[in-house]
Amino acid sequence: MASALPVAKVLLEAYVPHLDRVFDYRVTAALHEQAVVGSKVSVIFSGRKMSGWVVDRVAHTDVPEDRLLPLRRVLSPLPVARPEIVELAQAVADRCAGTAADVLRVAIAPRVARVDKEFTTEPQTSEDPATGTPSDADLTDNDDDSGATTSTTADAPDVATLTVPDTSVWEHYERGPEFIGAVAAGTDARAVVEVLPSAEDHDWAVLTANAMATAYAAGRGAVGVVADHKALERLETALHTLVGESAVVRLHAGDGPTPRYRGFLDLALGRKRLAVGTRSAAYAPVQDLALVCCHDDGDVNFVEQRAPYQHTRDVLLLRARQQGLAALLTGYAVSPEAQRLVATGWAWRVAPPRAELRRFSPRIEATSDSFNTERDPLAARARLPHEAFRVARAGLERGPVLVQVARKGYAPVLACQRCRTPARCAACDGPLALGSANAVPVCTWCGKQAHDWRCAECGFTRVRLSSVGAGRTAEELGRAFPQVPVISSSDRTVRARVGPAPALVVATPGAEPVAEGGYAAALLLDGNQMLARPWLRAEEQTLRRWCNAAALVRASSRGGTVVVTADQDRAVAALVRWDPAGHSARELQERHELGLPPAVRTAALTGTREAVAATLRDLRLPERVRVVGPAPVEIAAGNGADLADADAGQSRVETLDGLGHTVPDAAERADGGRHGPGHAADRPYRALLFFGFGIAPHVTAALRAEKARASALREHAPVTVRCDVADLL
Repeated sequence: MASALPVAKVLLEAYVPHLDRVFDYRVTAALHEQAVVGSKVSVIFSGRKMSGWVVDRVAHTDVPEDRLLPLRRVLSPLPVARPEIVELAQAVADRCAGTAADVLRVAIAPRVARVDKEFTTEPQTSEDPATGTPSDADLTDNDDDSGATTSTTADAPDVATLTVPDTSVWEHYERGPEFIGAVAAGTDARAVVEVLPSAEDHDWAVLTANAMATAYAAGRGAVGVVADHKALERLETALHTLVGESAVVRLHAGDGPTPRYRGFLDLALGRKRLAVGTRSAAYAPVQDLALVCCHDDGDVNFVEQRAPYQHTRDVLLLRARQQGLAALLTGYAVSPEAQRLVATGWAWRVAPPRAELRRFSPRIEATSDSFNTERDPLAARARLPHEAFRVARAGLERGPVLVQVARKGYAPVLACQRCRTPARCAACDGPLALGSANAVPVCTWCGKQAHDWRCAECGFTRVRLSSVGAGRTAEELGRAFPQVPVISSSDRTVRARVGPAPALVVATPGAEPVAEGGYAAALLLDGNQMLARPWLRAEEQTLRRWCNAAALVRASSRGGTVVVTADQDRAVAALVRWDPAGHSARELQERHELGLPPAVRTAALTGTREAVAATLRDLRLPERVRVVGPAPVEIAAGNGADLADADAGQSRVETLDGLGHTVPDAAERADGGRHGPGHAADRPYRALLFFGFGIAPHVTAALRAEKARASALREHAPVTVRCDVADLL
């Protein structure tokens, strides 16, 4: 047994709720210096080999000595699970009624043995096994892969040699200089920043990079999280300009496991202190962290696609509260959740004055206003009204023109040409779509081609396009402007940038490329279609997408013009005034009155009818919890989301946060009915819980306890619990 602190508390890498706690193991003398706090180990649990992380080393245990099993071996002697990250994972699990192991699966980069060898063969200062902090003794014991010395030296930046970035860009914003000054001083200031659109000297990436570089110049660390790889490239480029490439770690799963794990270890060992990335970067083990940043927190890509389905914004806010950090939320639009932070006084509102906003924003026209409807009475019926056509033609004389459309593909929705009945697949009853003008209709669920399609209502054999996608729009614009190149950016062909030459750029929301020098004009089409989605957040999400696209257009002083074709008053009015914060404030007030999120918290329980009913029966919930359901779950795309591609006879119908349902094949549907696989008893049901923030810790604790009890006793089928659902209302 180890001479000092012979007991290791191990959190198992097990994803069942009843094992979500630490277990005591004996540390042998041979593994004493390798089994540091944060190291990954292999143990025997219930007769099986399992892996886990050492979260603490203690001197005593309540487990009898004859029953205390030894650690089997140390898989990695490097402190990959730092104490503050384990504490954050436990807080996230508490908030989302999940397990800490589920969170750490996202937080800790997958281990690569070869990279472990690179870091353990460098002779540097080790960490104390008990605390995981640097000590004077070197670790000379070997792990199971390499027989090498553990390296944990933190190469902190020399503050005297760092260049303080120019923070004049913050002078465009009220309370901007105060916030950046607080970041430089290392205080825990929190801000929601409404970024100026079309500003010539900065954009959101430059603003975020400036704040991170300011923290770095003060000798501290910073983390920046974005929703997708396109935004990541912009933030990374802006940060490299200020601090250089060698100071920044990029954490993105698309880069592959080796560079991701190498960058993760650079942060965990203190060699670098700036991290940028997508969702998992929120857990980056940056030492001496001062600032966490998130851009466009309303993007549904921030919702984790695996249990416990946490939102990145919530993770960063929990981390800021636990570690006393500054927090920065930027965006051209303001989500209701961010607005709630401002309304409660938790964060400052950092916004430009109206005069500054008018100077930098583009001119925004609505084809549904009285002036345009009087000139063109048929504008409301046309997908591309005359005014939009005129603005596009004038814009092409000065540069590229952006055209935003709602749906990807060519024709995502088809119907019978005679009776307008939606075209469905004969095999699985899924919706049919066209990939090109001369293609055969294809089922978006099972992938089968409908060569001999016939309408189930009237028997007609020809289809019409009920909805037009980006491909069809690009084709029509190419015919309308034959001398102008048409660039498509959607689905699998997302472009990051386009040049300043005149071109029509057709893009779906979120896939708009950045134009060099800005777009001369932008056409925001299909607004009514996006606003009509059966989703609580349809209006706020549509406004967010409009603002993100309009921000890429030049300022009105340089001729930039945006045309929006929707006829919905409130969202269009907020865009024309450029007042997304006011729109979010009204949305938040209405949801307070109705008891809807984010004014309250929610939880969704999904499983078989008997399992959901049993869970609700056994839950010990406070009286103020409102329960809706259980009700059967309809397997449908929902919320206007595009359907996923077919895969081997089955496909996943994706919801807006990336969470999906597997669509049954024809045999399952023939057996179980149109709406779900299997028999009626196996049909999924869902119950929704609505509860206030004050009692939320009690509710989530009750949900965790019930999940653990039911998992241990196996009383009924599993029930999936998701808190703060973004796609079910």
